[in-house]
Amino acid sequence: MKMSIHRRQISRRTMLAGAAALGLTGTSAACGGSDDDSGESGGPVKLTYWSWAPNMEKVAAIWNKKNPDITVTVSKQGSGAEILTKVITAKKAGNAPDLIQAEYQSLPTLVSNDVLADISKYVGDAKSDFAENLWDMVTLGTDAVYGVPQDSGPLMFYYREDLFKKHGLTVPKTWTEFAETARAARKALPDAYLTTFSSSDPGLFAGLTQQAGAKWWTVDSGGKWTVGIDDAASRKVAEFWGGLVQEGVLDNQPMYTPAWNNALNKGTHIAWVSAVWAPGVLVSSAPDTEGKWRMAPLPQWKAGENVTGSWGGSSTGVSTDSDHAEAAAKFAHWINTDPEALAALVKEVGIYPAATKGQSGDVLTTPAFFPNQKDFYTTAAEIAATTATAAWGPNVQTAYTAFNDGFGKAAKAKKEAQFTSALSTMQSKTFDDMKKQGFEVTEA
Repeated sequence: MKMSIHRRQISRRTMLAGAAALGLTGTSAACGGSDDDSGESGGPVKLTYWSWAPNMEKVAAIWNKKNPDITVTVSKQGSGAEILTKVITAKKAGNAPDLIQAEYQSLPTLVSNDVLADISKYVGDAKSDFAENLWDMVTLGTDAVYGVPQDSGPLMFYYREDLFKKHGLTVPKTWTEFAETARAARKALPDAYLTTFSSSDPGLFAGLTQQAGAKWWTVDSGGKWTVGIDDAASRKVAEFWGGLVQEGVLDNQPMYTPAWNNALNKGTHIAWVSAVWAPGVLVSSAPDTEGKWRMAPLPQWKAGENVTGSWGGSSTGVSTDSDHAEAAAKFAHWINTDPEALAALVKEVGIYPAATKGQSGDVLTTPAFFPNQKDFYTTAAEIAATTATAAWGPNVQTAYTAFNDGFGKAAKAKKEAQFTSALSTMQSKTFDDMKKQGFEVTEA
């Protein structure tokens, strides 16, 4: 999530400038909480951790057993926009939790609302535990650190190995080959599609544009933002998918619906562009297809290239309201880098660790749904290392809402031209919203 293409250093003050113009930030923008970790009475420190991930309390229990003087209580929250809105509201009331599970795409919004503290003096040495692109996501291209990476979601290509073999379909290495395979699949299986374009999943589309080289938001050293959603890379992706939908060789239904589940389970969708966490979804969405899928690297725009985008992933941040920033940062560092914690995150929470050392070893056994691909996680680690750095801004939700509206209409109409015009609308609405919020902003 490197905000500046040239890695210029920007200060926390410039990150907060736009929000301050509207009075969105708190009065402690520069302090980031107290370093007094002994508690007022000298007793144990008690920290609250807001997380949406299942079984996170089991991981925290390992910490609590080893660290009786710093106990962490997990408070289960909704994910996505729900936790984002709730934590900003809590910050305005002065009672944000000590620790926050924060999606990478939400970090600029949380920083601009003064929710996250700079914990670089406590966790700066953790940089070596992560790939550069993931560390960039929590620094926002600055010298500050606004969280410790927890999990990542590199994009991959999943396909029904049995049906590909039966019908002589080629696993695409380029997007040109992907289009050819989509056409061949329609001829071989008239009642099926290679896959679908989902207008309800802007995160996937964003990851695909990242692979193509898009930088939807950037900010310079003076705090001036540039919105570049309607850039050449993003238009290439929109035209590609819109063209295949218009041609009728890709389906146009949204994902994560009963109809989509049935398409995967019955074999009327025979591939899926998704992230490393896809096996867990297939278990419930397509239970009858166990052992029939295989994973491969994402198709490339040019033969010989080796880059992917990402879909999902989160970090552990410390709030500026915490009176125990150092203790909270210790936990954030531990849960995302300690071998026992990483093993628990994989086993209990079901994540793909962001820490490089967590992406290999006995704990990452072959997914039960992929018994035919013993090298699943070895391949996943190789793909993860090629992930392009994402570029998020302070109003991602505005862009995503515009995506759902514009691309939803385009997919329903099956018109390529509407895909590209929807991208233009995303650009204008995102730019206008930032301007309204008081950010200094221009368009690419």
